Amino acid sequence: MKARPLIGVTVSRKSGWRVFPLMRLAVWLAGGRALRWQTGYRTVDLDSVDGVVIGGGDDIAPTLYGGELRVGVRLDPARDALEQAILRGAFDRGLPVLGICRGSQMLNVVLGGTLHQDAYGVYEDSRYVRTVLPRKRVQIDDETLLARSAKASCLYVNALHSQAVDVLGDGLRVAARDEGGMVQAIERMTDPFALGVQWHPEHLVYRRAHRRLFRSLVAAARAGRTAAGSDAQLDAAREEARQDDARGWG
Repeated sequence: MKARPLIGVTVSRKSGWRVFPLMRLAVWLAGGRALRWQTGYRTVDLDSVDGVVIGGGDDIAPTLYGGELRVGVRLDPARDALEQAILRGAFDRGLPVLGICRGSQMLNVVLGGTLHQDAYGVYEDSRYVRTVLPRKRVQIDDETLLARSAKASCLYVNALHSQAVDVLGDGLRVAARDEGGMVQAIERMTDPFALGVQWHPEHLVYRRAHRRLFRSLVAAARAGRTAAGSDAQLDAAREEARQDDARGWG
C-alpha cells in the first residue's frame, strides 16, 4: 500500500491547538497525513511534504500589498513572513496548495494581488455573518476546478472573515462569489494545483462537498510524486472528482 501523502498545514499560534485536529481529520479522510506548522513550533521543511494547506487566522498586514495600517486590526507579522516563505517555496517546488480563509488571501497576495481590508464595507449587499455554521450561500463559476471538485454550482459555507480578495494575483481566476459579489474562492488556471476558499471547510467535513476540496489537494499531492510531477496535478484532481461519485461516505 502506498504511503499517504504528507501535507504541511499552517495554523495560528493562538488557535492552532483547536484548529489543527480538524485539519488533520479532514486531510486523513481525504487520504493524506497532516503535519502542523506554526511560528516557533517546528522547523518547516518543504522537501519533506507533498502538499501545503495555508490555514485561517488573523488579518494579513496591508503593507504587504500596498495598503495602509488601520487601528484595531489584529496582525501577526511573524506568521505573515512564515507563510510567504512557505508559499514561495511551494511554488518553486511545484507543490499543490490549498488556502483557507486567510490562506486564500495570502495565496493571492504572494502572487501579486491585493485585498479589501473592510470587505463588507465595499460589498454592502453581501450578507454579513460570522459563524462556523454553513449559513452563507456562494455561487461557483462553471468550468472551474472548484465546481468539479465540489460537484456543485452553489454551496452553503461558513464565514469568519473581514478581508477579501480585491485585485487578483498572477495566474489566478475567481472561482466563486457570494450573493453580493464578494470573491469567495480563487484558483490557479494551470498546474501546479492552487485553490483558495474564503470559508473554513475543516469545520464542514460532515458535508461531502467540503471534504472533496481536501480530496482534490491530496490527489494533486499524490500526482506530484510521479514522473509528470507538477504538470499532472490538475488532471489528477479532476480524475479524483470524477471517481468520487462511485465512493461511499469518504
